[in-house]
Parts: sequence; structure tokens; C-alpha cells
Amino acid sequence: MKLLKPSWVTHDGKPIFSIDIHPDGSRFATGGQGEDSGKVAVWNMAPVRSEVDEKNSNIPKLLCQMDNHLACVNCVRWSSDGRYLASGGDDKLIMIWQTGRYFAGPSTVFGTGGKTVNIEQWRCVNTLRAHTGDILDLAWSPQDAWLATCSIDNTIIVWNATKFPEIISTLKGHTGLVKGVTWDPVGKYLATQSDDKSLRVWRTVDWQQEAMVTKPFDECGGTTHVLRLAWSPDGQYIVSAHAMNNSGPTAQIIERQGFKTSMDFVGHRKAVTVVRFNPNIFQKVVNKASGKSQQFSCCAIGSRDRSLSIWLTALKRPLVVVHDMFKNSVMDISWGKSGFELLVCSWDGTAAYVEFTPDELGTPLTQDEMNSLHQRIYGKSMAISTQHSVNNTIIENPAMLKLQQRHNEHREQMDAKKQVNGTPTKIRNPMLTSPTEKPNPKAQQIETRTPDGRRRITPLCIAPQVDFGDIPRPFMSSSLPMSSTGVAQPGLETAGTPRAAEPSQGSPSSQHATVKPLAPSVLTSAPTAIPANIQPMKALDSRFTEKSKATSGTKTSQSKPDRITPITLSTAKPREPDRPILQDSSAPAPTIIAKRKLDSLSQPGTKRMRKDKPVLMAPAAPTQVTPTIPQDVITRSAPHPIMLPSPPAEKNISLQVGGGEESMVLELENNIQTAGVKLAGLKCRRGGTVEWETVLSTRGTLLAGSRKVLCVSCEDRSLCVLSPSGRRLLPGLVLSHPTAILHCNGYHVMAVTTVGNLSVWNVQIAKVVIKNESLLPIMSGDVVIKTSSVTEQGVPVFSLSNGKVFTFSVSLGTWSTLSDVHSSLQQCSDHQTIMSSLNPSSQVKGPLASLQGQGQRSGRQAGRLFRANHNLQQAVTLGHLENQVSAALMLRSSAEHKFWLLTLVRYLVQEGLEAQLREICDDLLGPVTAQGRLPKGSLWEPEVLGVCKRLVLSEVLQEVGSNLRLQRLYTEYQDQLDMVQTPAK
Repeated sequence: MKLLKPSWVTHDGKPIFSIDIHPDGSRFATGGQGEDSGKVAVWNMAPVRSEVDEKNSNIPKLLCQMDNHLACVNCVRWSSDGRYLASGGDDKLIMIWQTGRYFAGPSTVFGTGGKTVNIEQWRCVNTLRAHTGDILDLAWSPQDAWLATCSIDNTIIVWNATKFPEIISTLKGHTGLVKGVTWDPVGKYLATQSDDKSLRVWRTVDWQQEAMVTKPFDECGGTTHVLRLAWSPDGQYIVSAHAMNNSGPTAQIIERQGFKTSMDFVGHRKAVTVVRFNPNIFQKVVNKASGKSQQFSCCAIGSRDRSLSIWLTALKRPLVVVHDMFKNSVMDISWGKSGFELLVCSWDGTAAYVEFTPDELGTPLTQDEMNSLHQRIYGKSMAISTQHSVNNTIIENPAMLKLQQRHNEHREQMDAKKQVNGTPTKIRNPMLTSPTEKPNPKAQQIETRTPDGRRRITPLCIAPQVDFGDIPRPFMSSSLPMSSTGVAQPGLETAGTPRAAEPSQGSPSSQHATVKPLAPSVLTSAPTAIPANIQPMKALDSRFTEKSKATSGTKTSQSKPDRITPITLSTAKPREPDRPILQDSSAPAPTIIAKRKLDSLSQPGTKRMRKDKPVLMAPAAPTQVTPTIPQDVITRSAPHPIMLPSPPAEKNISLQVGGGEESMVLELENNIQTAGVKLAGLKCRRGGTVEWETVLSTRGTLLAGSRKVLCVSCEDRSLCVLSPSGRRLLPGLVLSHPTAILHCNGYHVMAVTTVGNLSVWNVQIAKVVIKNESLLPIMSGDVVIKTSSVTEQGVPVFSLSNGKVFTFSVSLGTWSTLSDVHSSLQQCSDHQTIMSSLNPSSQVKGPLASLQGQGQRSGRQAGRLFRANHNLQQAVTLGHLENQVSAALMLRSSAEHKFWLLTLVRYLVQEGLEAQLREICDDLLGPVTAQGRLPKGSLWEPEVLGVCKRLVLSEVLQEVGSNLRLQRLYTEYQDQLDMVQTPAK
């Protein structure tokens, strides 16, 4: 056995949280903390094995350094074929790295002053976003069909490694931080360990929980940064991290058969952080008396006591224990594929290399012998491709099978469109895809011929081509290996295979640790029925609390309640009818300039209003009215009155209605003197030509119009409604107060008076839609109206300075909130993961999108507030999506209502929330009768916003059918829909 610590393997003194050896043994990766970000580094293995290569300046030590992660990297793992490197960190991201095929030469790392050189080129080919908390561990499944990641958001996500970023399933059940994940070597189970004092085993057939082990962890506390458990290569045992036995730290052994917990590895003085099995099964003559060869596994265990122990399942005691290996806790362990090399990393920022000989460990079984062993035990071997088991749920319905086929065809069509548009298509099965030629951008160039026959080539901007290589070859395996300066150096030996040369004792860059045998300890009893030779040992009591990385907290802000100013009301002289009732007779009418100043003083954080736009706001608190009759004084709290500015009757007012060739310009001219009478003239121009003109008896103050109706607000508080040809459609509409806001859309006219009374009319049928509804419930304090409008369906919309958007519901008779930029639901919703998978062309535009498009903050803080509570994150996302559906319904926006309903359904399907899906399907399906007719007295409406509900249900079921776990729900409602559905007209 050889042990050394290469001093050059470092993250500049920062912790190294993970380490992994490449399957070909030529390189290894480390992940940890960088200067101001997470760091992933790929190192050359040759200088670690050989002192000669270490001293050779032409052999680089660091091959590549990647600083793409925004926060500390907690785990790095190579895929089993060595093509990909996966890394996960505190930034809630998983990055999939692949080497570039065409490499121009070494390059320096930005920010290192030229001191760090990248010899290899690794690019991030996929970034996986779905976790809402730090990612602590990840693992590739056998044959690289899946990638499992676990996080402090209490969930495990299984990704389809052949079609990133597709999610196969999200496993929920843990109630604490999930800190470790490992795969069954035959791909039947997935095991995870969490701070909730449990180890759970999940089936890969339906991704449901198979077993939960809690007893060995009852006395455990969350004192370790990670809990990296491991599955033995024969699949018979799981060895957990941090367990307790009689108040002593152990590594619990869990049998596959029945998941029993009768044995454990003992001897470490502090909590076990990581367990890693050697990928090989060894055979050796253990008992020389019998002379029979015995098969066994090898396991390495690291602990917070800074020690490493190596165990063979054929021995009752550890093969070797290395004490005081580091200055801090052991964080990760990695075995080389040969089975005789081991790398260990620590929180203290250093790494150690251990090399064994066949005499110490034994002779590893060949791959064929391993496959035969699995075939004999499980009926299948690891050599059998697991590609078919990506979607291994049995399809029970032919309709479901056709739906799955349509989904696959749709994906292929989308990929073909992306390829035509120049977007690179994602590789469906990277394990089976052969190398392709480098793309030729010149094939898309455009050539034309001039009249004299000469060729003319249109210049084409060629973006840098990102081309990714195949499985990286062992470093320095070419005939002329590259030096650190990028110059080919002849005469160097290849370093693709391990060497047996022992490092020199005098090497300045190597540190040696002492190897001491473990002290004898008393063996604990084990049942005789256990078919294993692992003998547990008595544990020593020692407990230690490790300082874990702090997560960012959140600050809560409290908003001041609306102030209610007590005023004194008294009997006063009757006011003149022309004077506004809510305005104090002793207070001067506030001007627009005064209101702007007041607004800027009351809201220092808001943006400054443009000077060419009038500011609509409520005045300050009213002054007290001096009582005239003291005995009749009544003191009470009154709501804040509204005073909106009335626009002056300017001499000339113009308005453009519509756009393009059909646009028209309205011109209003006040103070026209005719025979001693003052009139107002209104003209309509199209293309500079006056089409018609009319006169008004009083001066006009506001103009509004649409392609269906035109409207003028006059000084005598009346509205004049005209057709686009200048014909008066209605008699003058007289309001109680002057008009402050006027809008037209379609056949609807909306007017708001200076005291905040809202009215909406449908001119086409000459009917009032909303009559004198006050804005007082939505305007309080110093809130002002930023924008206002009316939809084509006659729905009023008001956007206020406090970030809220309101509408008045005629059916409910109350004001409703459409949007709130400060809403926690809107800021912390995690629905963007659903939106990112949609085709950009499917994004709809409507009144809701236009309202929320400016300053849209939806999802910006997703996971920040609820990073450790997935259930709360789920509730917030559902709340936001349900609000979006309701808001679209209030605005009577049919396209947006359908879009957000399907988005809600996609999220419910992803989360597997069957109860909510049933409610939606029941509402869309309605009552089911044999004749297909609605029963008498039924209140169910067959349409929503003019769209047939059952047609929407058919689209909903298409989304439900994308999740095979919901295929029975799909079948149930599809059968009922087929029974009652009639052909759509």
C-alpha cells in the first residue's frame, strides 16, 4: 500500500467537497469553493501516480478549471462511460460538462493573471434547473440512463440522461435535507439518506417508496455536511453514512433482502460522512487452511474524525485504518475503475492518494464474471442496456399507447424545426450516438447571379460553432502529448494506465501519513442466518458537531396599515350644486403641479412621472371643518375621499385612433366664435383629408375613440358619443361630476369622474354595464392611478402606484385583484420550469400579459424563501397559477384563460397531484348522462368564455397522458368524454 498527499491538488486553500476519478483512470475531477464562485477542476492523474511525471514540467497537472457555478460546488461525478461530468452546487444548478472535439490549444483562465492554463476544453452542454435549494449529492444510474440529484429542498429529482433536461420523476417523502443518493447496481432501486433520520429505498419501476429505515438513525443529529451512502457492487447491501449504535457512530449495513439492519461497521470516533464501495468484486484465498477462493467486496469509509478505514467483507476487522489523514472532516472518496486506486478529499482543501496491490485486496473479477454473477442472482446483468427501462411502466390502454406515440412524434417534429431554423438538436441517446462531422456554415450561404453572369455571395454572419467531442481519450494517449505550453513534446511515456512506481520519500510535493492498525475491539453479536462474513465491532462514544455552511436567510418587511384620519362633521350651510360634495369649501382645489410634488414627497422610491402626462391621484388627508352648532357635532372615522384632477378645456385637442391605413385623427377646437355664440368644432381626418366635422354646444376636455365608437367629454359634465362616420349614437350622457378619465374600446365607453365614480356603457345595445361604482375600495392614502383602460369586452382595468392591478367584476359585484408585483405568490412561484418546456410560439398575448409584462417579477425569488420546504414552494406555485387562471377569467380573455389552465394542468401532472386534476376534469366534463343531454336543474355551463369545456378537456387529457403514472386517470375521463362528446361544429 502507498499513501501520499499531492500538495498541488488544491483549491487555493478553499474546501474541496467532492472528488471523482474518470473511468479511464487518466484524470480526476474535484469540486468545491473557489474565490468568488464554485470551482470544478479536472486534474491529470499521471503526476499523482508517478514522481517522475510530477517533476516533469512538460506534463501538466491541472487540465481544466471551470468557474461557471455561482456558488460552492458540492458534488462532481463522471458518467460511467466517461463522456459527461455532472456537477451540482449551492446555486441550485446541475451542470453537465462535455469536452470539446476541436481544441485550438491551451488557454489561460480568466482572472488568474495567466497563471492557470486550461489544457483541455470542457463546456457546459446542459444546465438543469428544478431544485429550489442547495444540491448536495448526485449519482448516475447504471448505463447512464438516469441522473439522480438530491437537495436541501427535501426532494430527489431523477433526470432522463438521454434527453436533458427532461425530468423522469420527482421523489418526495423526506421531511429533512436529503444529503446522499446511490443507485442499485442492477438499476432496480434508488437509495437516499436525509437529515430526517431516515434512509429510503425507491423503486425505479413506478418511482414509489419501497422501504424506509429509521431505527439506526434515531440518535443521529444533522452534524454532517453530506450523508454519502453506497450500494455494494453485488447489490446485496447498502452501507449508510452517519448511524448510531449505543451512542457510538457507525456505518449501518442494510441487507437487500427485507432491508434488515442487524450489522454495522464500527470504530470511527465521530460521525461517518461518506461511504464508497470499490466497483470491483474481488476473490482471494482468505482461509489458507481450506485453500478455497472466496469472493468479497471492498468498502472505504470516511469520517469527521479525519480518518479513513478500508473494509473487506471477508474480514471481521478493517484491512487498514489511516488516522489523522487531514486537518478536517473527510468529504468524499473515489475508487479508480481498476480497483487498486483511491482518492480522498477533505474540508481542509487537500486530497490524498492511496494505492493498493493485488496481494492486499485480491484479484478482481472480470466484467464477464460480474455479469454472470448478476445474472445468477437477479436474472439480468449490468451489461443489459437499461435504455428500454427509461419508460418502463406498463401501458394498460391502447389509447394511452397511441398518445405516447403522438408525443414522441411531436418531439421529433419540434427537433426537426429547430434543426431547420439553425438550432442544434439535442442528442436523444448520447451513449449510442456516433461522432458526426463538424458542421459547415458555408452550406447555408446565399448566392445570386448578376445580369453579366458574375456570382454574388451575400455575407453571412457565422457565430462561433460550439462542437462537443465524443468520449475523451485518456490524457497523453496520443503519439505526441501536449505540454503545458501547448507544444508537442516527444519522448514522454503515456499515462493512460496506473503505474506501480512508489513515490519517493524525498519528494517535496508529497506528504506521507502514518498507517496504524485499528486497536482490537469487542465484536457485537450477529444472527447466524446472515450469509455474510462482516462482523460488527463495538463503537467508541464520541460526538462532534460540525459547522455547516450557512444558507442565506430572508428578511420580512411589514407594510404600514392605511391611515384613517378622524374628522369632525357638523351641520353646515347647503353647498352650491356645482361644487363637488367631497371637497372642503375652505380648501383650494389642488392643482396638477401641487399633486406631483406631493406624490414625489410621499413616495420617495417611485419613479418620476413624465411632465407631459397628467398625474391621477387622491389628495392628502382632509382638513377639519369648523363646526357651527357645537351640540350637533358627531365625531367618527371617515374613509379617505378621492379627488382626481379634471383636465382643462384647451384650445386645441387631437387624438389618433387606430393605426395603419385605416387610422383617423380627431381634432377638437374650442372657443369658436360664430354670431356671438361660442361653439366647439370636431373634425375627423383620414390621410390628411377632412371626412366629416360636427359642432358641440360646450367646450370639450377629453377625447377617446376606437374603430367602433368615438366619445367627447364636455365641460358641462356630459359625454357626446359618435360613430366613426360622425353620427350621434346616444343622447348626451350627463355625469354627476366632471370627467377625469375617458376610454373607448370596441363598443364600450368607460368614464371616471373626478370623485372616483366609474361607469361603463355598451353603446352597441345602449346599455349600462357598470354604474357609478366608487374607486374608494382600491385607492387609499397616497395611492395614485398609473394607467387605466377598458377591454373590448367592457372590463375596466386600473393599475395603481402600489403595484396592484384591479378590475370590477359585474357578476360578483366587487373589485378583484388581477396582479400584484409585490405579491409573494407571484415572486416565489416556481412555474417557470413548466414554461421553459413550452414552444415559444405557444405563448399567448392578451390583456393579462400586457398588464404583467412590465416589471414582471414572477418566479424571481422562487426557492429563495422556501428553499428547504418543497411543500410550501408547491403551494405557492399552485396559488399563483390559480390566480392567473382567475385573472384571465375576470378579463374575459379566452386565449389566456386556456393557456394558464393548461399551464396549471402541466404543473399538477408534473407534481402528480391527482385530486386537483380530478376537480378540473370534473368541471370541464360536466354531468354524464346516457342521452348526452344535461339533466333538468343543472347549473353546469357547457362553455367558458365562448369555448366548449369538453374540447378543453380533451387537451387537458393530452397533458395528463404524458405521465404514465396517471394513465388510469386518463383512461377514466377519456372513456367518459368519448361517451358524451359530440362533434364540434
